[in-house]
Amino acid sequence: MDIMDPSTGTVIAQTPCCTQEEVELAVKAANDAFPAWSDTPAIKRVQILYKFRSLVEEHLDELTYICARENGKVWEEAKGDILKVKEITEHACGIPSLMMGESLMNTSAGYDTVLYREPVGVFAGIAPFNFPGMIPMGWMMPLCIATGNTMVLKLASMTPMTSIRCLELMQEAGLPAGVINAVTCSRNEAEILLTDPAIRGVSFVGSTSIGAHVYKTAAASGKRVQALTEAKNHALVLEDAPLERTARGIINATFGCAGERCMALPVVVAQESIADKLTGLLVKYAKELKIGPAYDRTSTLGPVISSSHKEWVLNWIGKGISEGAKLVLDGRDVKVDGNEGGYYIGPTIFDHVTSGMTVGDDEIFGPVLCIKRVKDFEEGLAVMNANRFANGSVIFTQSGYYSREFAKRTDGGMVGINVGIPVPVGIFPFTGHKQSFFGDLHAIGKDGVRFFTETKAVTTRWFDDAEKNNKNVSTWDGSL
Repeated sequence: MDIMDPSTGTVIAQTPCCTQEEVELAVKAANDAFPAWSDTPAIKRVQILYKFRSLVEEHLDELTYICARENGKVWEEAKGDILKVKEITEHACGIPSLMMGESLMNTSAGYDTVLYREPVGVFAGIAPFNFPGMIPMGWMMPLCIATGNTMVLKLASMTPMTSIRCLELMQEAGLPAGVINAVTCSRNEAEILLTDPAIRGVSFVGSTSIGAHVYKTAAASGKRVQALTEAKNHALVLEDAPLERTARGIINATFGCAGERCMALPVVVAQESIADKLTGLLVKYAKELKIGPAYDRTSTLGPVISSSHKEWVLNWIGKGISEGAKLVLDGRDVKVDGNEGGYYIGPTIFDHVTSGMTVGDDEIFGPVLCIKRVKDFEEGLAVMNANRFANGSVIFTQSGYYSREFAKRTDGGMVGINVGIPVPVGIFPFTGHKQSFFGDLHAIGKDGVRFFTETKAVTTRWFDDAEKNNKNVSTWDGSL
């Protein structure tokens, strides 16, 4: 399968479309490696992650370039993608403490109970194209192997090179063969990971339709599942917000990564009294973005991932016009000198987006911003909560009262108060709600540790001389 450079539209590498047999061999390798790896003391497991973290830091520019070239993120965005690998690896290095269980002496007279956290087995990770470093090498891999599990990673066929280079660094750090096994394949071969009896759990990031299928299929096969899916995050801007700073934060959150992230901010819900001024500022600041190749360090808006995805986004812009939204900034005819084959779309802004317009309700995954107008806080909150997705939600205000009300009453799982991208650092979980998540335990944070472990309670009784001769054993035998 061809790997394209979105900045130029040219083929830069190829990756195999693994056969069913090859995917099954990857599962077998992970299953064969599990007994020895799970029996390796946690302190020794994280020594490898410590070394990997240092190697990521040492190769930061190289990994940043690979990420920018295969994905299209501009330099600082790609660098952040790699730094998230380092951040969550650091969190995973705390596993010897995070996996510690609980104990109580004399839970019943003469009985002691200890609760252990143990690795589960082989996990499958199914990664999307949009974060080639952070998701497979941050959200999925570190906690999985630190807790003693092994993994089969199905990398996105459009952007596998960043993870492949990271896995080479893991080998350099001393990771035993079989602990992590990477494959690139079509959806047909990936289906094996949802039903193979050796796979005990699945971590997925991608579209809602596929995520729902992953959840339903893998759960029906007795596997634990976390499926992180689509979003349409909204920001409520009240009339007391500092508009210039707010507008700059919105531009960053909306158009960063060309809008190809589930925590992008594609909808602004503006209080009518300041909507005109805010819209003017958003158009002004969006026009200041420099569109260009991802690895040109002066670029501030790169291309989308592929020609087909560019067509998808352009069709959405056309749909917004046909639905009656007012196009106040049109990014459809962008040309980048010297890179005419790249998949560029300029920042695009719709105003007067109203209820029922799909352009304001469905995920576009591109550099498109929709502005919805409301009269006050209550209407704005109702508009936001009406959406079927609830990954993140944001409010811009200087009011402590409305900030607290918003945090309490919004459906969003990750809430920003004057923060455009409210993704917490990796010691906290990524807590999407509604149709943005399927499962019980979220990715990373303590949820991630729980997802990749299972608990075992051990109750012990030692007999003294009198008890050895006791002929009457309670029906409850210490559990009362």
